[in-house]
Amino acid sequence: QVQLVESGGGLVQAGGSLRLSCAASGGAFSTYNMGWFRQTPGKEREFLAAVSWYGDGTYYADSVRGRFTISRDNAKNTVYLQMNTLKPEDTAVYYCAAKPGTLPLERGYDYWGQGTQVTVSS
Repeated sequence: QVQLVESGGGLVQAGGSLRLSCAASGGAFSTYNMGWFRQTPGKEREFLAAVSWYGDGTYYADSVRGRFTISRDNAKNTVYLQMNTLKPEDTAVYYCAAKPGTLPLERGYDYWGQGTQVTVSS
């Protein structure tokens, strides 16, 4: 059983940056694909980015490609989401997720964190 804890959310002005972290415990982190998602009230959870268990494979949603960067540090059991050029429409609760090293990267996750709020003011 994998436990995931996100951190790094907060309030930022439009155009600013934030880096989210997700610390994992209780499982073989280096064998899991890791993803980031977000959700706003009344909408379905949206896939943002994923990184494969070996770290070289990344995949992004069109809405964030070029602005967000996912990375992982297997020595620290942590995955990151660097978010640049933030927009008010990026306001949401952000979740990290984990699943064993199977494709596709954008869905099918088994374990989820509790989420961290990101608010972008205009």
